[in-house]
Parts: sequence; C-alpha cells; structure tokens
Amino acid sequence: MIRILIADDHAIIRHGLKELLSDQADFTVIGETTNGLETLNQVSNQTFDVLLMDMSMPGKAGVELIKLIKSEKPKLAILVLSMHKEDQYAVRALKAGASGYLTKESELNKLVAAIRKVASGGVFISSRTAERLLLDLGNKHATDPHTLLSNREFQIFKMIASGISISNIAADLSLSIKTVSTYKARVFQKMNMESNAELIQYAIRNQLLE
Repeated sequence: MIRILIADDHAIIRHGLKELLSDQADFTVIGETTNGLETLNQVSNQTFDVLLMDMSMPGKAGVELIKLIKSEKPKLAILVLSMHKEDQYAVRALKAGASGYLTKESELNKLVAAIRKVASGGVFISSRTAERLLLDLGNKHATDPHTLLSNREFQIFKMIASGISISNIAADLSLSIKTVSTYKARVFQKMNMESNAELIQYAIRNQLLE
C-alpha cells in the first residue's frame, strides 16, 4: 500500500485528489496539509511513502520547503503537482530533492503512474525536463539566463517581473530593503539587463509569470 500525504492550500484540489487517488486499490491518502508549517509537522510526526505537494503554499514553500523536508526525511519521495509550467520550477525542484514534477493539467493516469514510480524509488520527469537537466549539468553556458539565478534570486526576479515593489518584496520575504536591492542587482547582472521593463518583457516572452 502506498501511503500519500497531499499538501495543497486549495480545499477543492485536495478533496478532488483524495477522491481520485482513493479509487486506486494500492493507494491510501493518510493526511492533508494546507501550508509549509503543517507539512513539516506531518513529515516529522507521520510515516508515509509519497508527499504530493504544490509549489505555492502559505509560509515555507517551493524549493525551500523541499530542501527542509529532505533534510528531515532524506528518503521520502516528493512528487510536485503544480500550476507552474515545467520551465519555471521543474529543474529547481528536482535539484532540491524532488523525485518528480507534474503540472495540474496532467491526466489522472499520468499522476497515478508518477506516484507509483517515485514510491518505488524512481524519478518521474518529462523528456524536456530531462534534457534541461543534462544541459545544465553538461554545459552551464547553454542555458537560458534565468536558469543561472539562485533560488532566492529567481523568486525575487519573478516578483519584480510581476510588478511588486522592492519594499513589498522585502515585507513579503521578511528581508531588509537593502538585501532585496542587492538581490535585484545580482539578477540584473546575471541576466545582463538594466531595467524592470526588460525583466518583465523577458518573463512574458518565456512564460515565467503566473
């Protein structure tokens, strides 16, 4: 029996996933969480085989949450089920320790196959993501500029491209305005850009905004 924890802040998504997965004879959903803190608590206090998690939840989330979970339970299989396109987060999630990445547009049979594969110790990714991983490992210079950003830099890049001010970014991330400004400068340098307008155009062109 594959024991599954669902981590998603949308009640309708959690309920739908639980209903669909419960139809599989070898699956059992043992719990649900709505944010990063709840998920970390469940990881510490419960035993399960697969964490099916969204990338965007209140509190700790995304790549940061994956790293925290893997430090607590290194052998736990994490399958990301996200609204974000693979180009945005798949490679980052896998590098952080996730065993697979699917978008919420995926068919049910694909999700079921992914859960079974990661539960058995395998990795479930698309051929496109596999190619990106190989490129990233084999040739750091053969990648898109945004893939050169650290996880925090990429997070701030997306917030800037979404029109969020430096002061609001600082408040949202519990950072000082000076620190956010430093990250912004690094983003501009790594991406060889000089203005917010360039970042916005790049983000739209590469479909990096939600």
